[in-house]
Amino acid sequence: MPTEQLAQAPNDLEPFWMPFTPNRHFKKEPRLISAAEGLHYLTPDGRRILDSSAGLWCCNAGHAPRRVVEAVRRQIGELDFAPSFQFGHPHAFELAARLRDLFPGDLDYAFFTNSGSESVDTALKLALCYQRVIGQGSRTRVIGRERGYHGVGFGGISVGGIGANRKWYGPLLPGVDHLPHTRVLEHTAFSRGQPQWGAHLADELERIIELHDASTIAAVIVEPVAGSIGVYPPPVGYLERLREITERHGILLIFDEVITAFGRLGKGSASEYFGVQPDLVTTAKGLTGGTIPMGAVMARKAIYDAIVTDNNGPDHAIELFHGFTYSAHPVASAAALAALDTYREERLFENAAELAPHFEEAVHSLRDCPNVVDIRNLGLMGAVELSPREGAPGARGYEAMVRAFFDHDMMIRITGDTIALSPPLIATRADIEEMVGRLRAILTRLD
Repeated sequence: MPTEQLAQAPNDLEPFWMPFTPNRHFKKEPRLISAAEGLHYLTPDGRRILDSSAGLWCCNAGHAPRRVVEAVRRQIGELDFAPSFQFGHPHAFELAARLRDLFPGDLDYAFFTNSGSESVDTALKLALCYQRVIGQGSRTRVIGRERGYHGVGFGGISVGGIGANRKWYGPLLPGVDHLPHTRVLEHTAFSRGQPQWGAHLADELERIIELHDASTIAAVIVEPVAGSIGVYPPPVGYLERLREITERHGILLIFDEVITAFGRLGKGSASEYFGVQPDLVTTAKGLTGGTIPMGAVMARKAIYDAIVTDNNGPDHAIELFHGFTYSAHPVASAAALAALDTYREERLFENAAELAPHFEEAVHSLRDCPNVVDIRNLGLMGAVELSPREGAPGARGYEAMVRAFFDHDMMIRITGDTIALSPPLIATRADIEEMVGRLRAILTRLD
């Protein structure tokens, strides 16, 4: 894109209350982007910024993928909006069928949302509703995991396990408990792929069940790979153990795949990658390649049948009192269908799988950099954890992000003092080398 066509920096930054951002610092030293293509963002002055984080874990097909751009342009001129309450449009049903075919087992039904946060709250409501309609109304508890991130709805922050996201908002949902997290550096530091240590941590669910009794627990929700906290791959056998325990006790298992679905691990989903069948799967981000906000919850047939098919009410009665104005928005549906076409026709899931071993070697090559205390990876997800500065946790990571943007023309994702990498699935070996080379230059200059 010619520089003269780029959107210019606004004169007044103050009115925008930015999410998950230190607003005061940003508005003194803004990091603005005006356009994007492929693996790069462009700043208002025309600098090309290498995107090592797929936007925010979402631009899996790169920026401005041709099929998606064309589909959105065409759709918005054809059907700009259609309600999903009592009406429907063809793309919504086509997309649901495509997702049914993509997800494993009998995850056959898609309930459309607009974000990962909405997907999580929807999945929690579906779990509670299901338990009630099958006569298990005492099952009202949900179990999350420490350091888990499940969006910012009240349900999501209740089952989530990041203290800063929870402490400002009161008691949250009642009856929630949490499994321990799986990052224990003395046992798992610098693991390549899934740690060999830690499967036994899933057995903590048995302790929680003993405390509360299984008859009170509706569901357990985990990220198959904890992403936003800084990429925690599950220990070998951990997810399988969770599935066995939940199934034995009549508890639903929810996989939060807002990050891992749509190719991040080289498969359509983490459920497929690990060979573990959950009861509900939450998605968003890569569903449209980040182009239009959209999410979906995939539900097993038994859950849909219990709530809808086996409902004894009259045919004109609503079976589930839940939904969103923009559920299955026609433009978002068109974008999602085009994104799925792009993933298939350009073999992007396969590219991610083939690139993953090289990505692992490249990321772990940073082990000798100053202040590095751990490196984690799985698929095209990686994390480089830095030691915190004394009395200033998060400062080193924040400085790395700022330096990356201004000094090395690179966007990196940080969570505290951890740098997370999630390159778009269109990346090549040379792109990975460039990302890691720039990151090395940043790390070696941090005190």
